[in-house]
Amino acid sequence: MTGATPCKLPQSALIHRPAGECAAIAERLAKNIFQVHGITRDEAVVFNRPLRRAQLLPFFSKLEPCLIGMEACSSAHHWARELTALGHDVRLIPPIYVKPYVKRGKSDAIGVEAICEAVTRPTIIAGR
Repeated sequence: MTGATPCKLPQSALIHRPAGECAAIAERLAKNIFQVHGITRDEAVVFNRPLRRAQLLPFFSKLEPCLIGMEACSSAHHWARELTALGHDVRLIPPIYVKPYVKRGKSDAIGVEAICEAVTRPTIIAGR
């Protein structure tokens, strides 16, 4: 994962690891609940948690700028502008490029993990 800057996480965001820095975050958009998934440079999971719409911008404003991947959809451009204004490097990925990285089943947590996997691959063409 070259080129991604690490971001320091607020203590409330850490779920799977006690401390660390994230190199990439994936976000799955929805109407009210958003799923976020963060990994370190060595691809260890730092967190995978749901956030309500009101919690989303405060959560990302506490993070240092880093790489954020989102599946391209109608609301993705709005959230990309909001997160770019906070200094993050946001990349929109077409859903067809995310599908090969889905390991099993269909849920928000699994989908956001696949987005995170796809955004860290150097051969994936993502919009900015």
